[in-house]
Amino acid sequence: MIYQTSPRVLIITGEISGDIYGYLLIKRIKDLNSAFQFVGIGGPKMRSLGIEILFPAESLALVGLPSFSELKKYWFVYKKIEEFLRKRRVDVIILVDFPGFNLKIAKLAKKLGYPVIYYIAPQAWAWNKKRVHILRKYVDRLYVLLPFEKEFFSSYGISTVYLGHPILDLIKTNLSERFFYEIYQFNKSKPLVSFFPGSREREISRHIPMFLKIFENLKKINPHIQGIMVKAPGLKDSFLWDKARSQIKVIENTQYEVLKYSTVALLASGTITLEAALLETPAIVTYSLPSWMYFIAKKLIKVPYISLANLILQKEIYPEVIKEKDKIGVITHKIKELIENEKARTEIKKELSTIKKLIGSPGASWRIAEDMIKYILSLKRG
Repeated sequence: MIYQTSPRVLIITGEISGDIYGYLLIKRIKDLNSAFQFVGIGGPKMRSLGIEILFPAESLALVGLPSFSELKKYWFVYKKIEEFLRKRRVDVIILVDFPGFNLKIAKLAKKLGYPVIYYIAPQAWAWNKKRVHILRKYVDRLYVLLPFEKEFFSSYGISTVYLGHPILDLIKTNLSERFFYEIYQFNKSKPLVSFFPGSREREISRHIPMFLKIFENLKKINPHIQGIMVKAPGLKDSFLWDKARSQIKVIENTQYEVLKYSTVALLASGTITLEAALLETPAIVTYSLPSWMYFIAKKLIKVPYISLANLILQKEIYPEVIKEKDKIGVITHKIKELIENEKARTEIKKELSTIKKLIGSPGASWRIAEDMIKYILSLKRG
């Protein structure tokens, strides 16, 4: 029997970026077909749509291996989701990114007879390739965001859809350069360095102290350098942010304006590297892991770069500083070089300008929502 009434969807994410993409997907689906009903795990953006939230996504965000208390939390949430699914309150499952948890939910949901859609594929082409076998076995339809991913996942017999990257529909700047500098009281004639320490609690605890030290070093070299740090939505306030505010201007919104109008940005690797590239922002990319975790990651990761911009362009446009001995000194020097070399910044912008063409045209969020609606409506209810 084809759906005659309102399809009920369980949607799950556990990351800030996943919350944004989940929010946009729900919004687009509801705009195209208001009969769809959603319930799930999400962050502030998804909650703003008024959908029923079972657990907040912020509490599930993780970098690296979980501690014992985190494992207990994940197990509790997993069992609650299992209990929920056994009640047959939904018709289909949409899993957004967050593979460490969501692949387990995919297996559970499939065994309970639910159709499973996976939106934003795990980066199995970069590391943990065994995940492709889990996807093939437990996922009915996989939506990928990068052009080369379709061929990769399809080659393993996974039903894969590529319709472009919705990030192009998200990146909008509302402030002119003049208003931006006026509102945040910066001097347009002086260099502005922006700092993006990440969107997970664990990674910011490693990055904020390092980023502040780099800013301090830059100010010693050139007192005219201005700085701004962006706090990702959903992050809790803490003594680290208090410390940051005592040394640098910290904001919690207008991150695209910050990127667009910065002379140079320092980015903790993640989706932000692609956002910066699309805004053609000269940047340095870094990431900090404990030594033992770095050793494991180096063994597992099979790609030459960590930033999406470099991976898409297949060359190092953004310098990546990961495990250098004097990381703070190296990054300080690289930022200083970029500030002083306008020609190098212009060359980076020129290279980055090709990324928009490579990841498809705007409107992907609408195309994905439309395709997903058609697919869900074509499913037979169990």
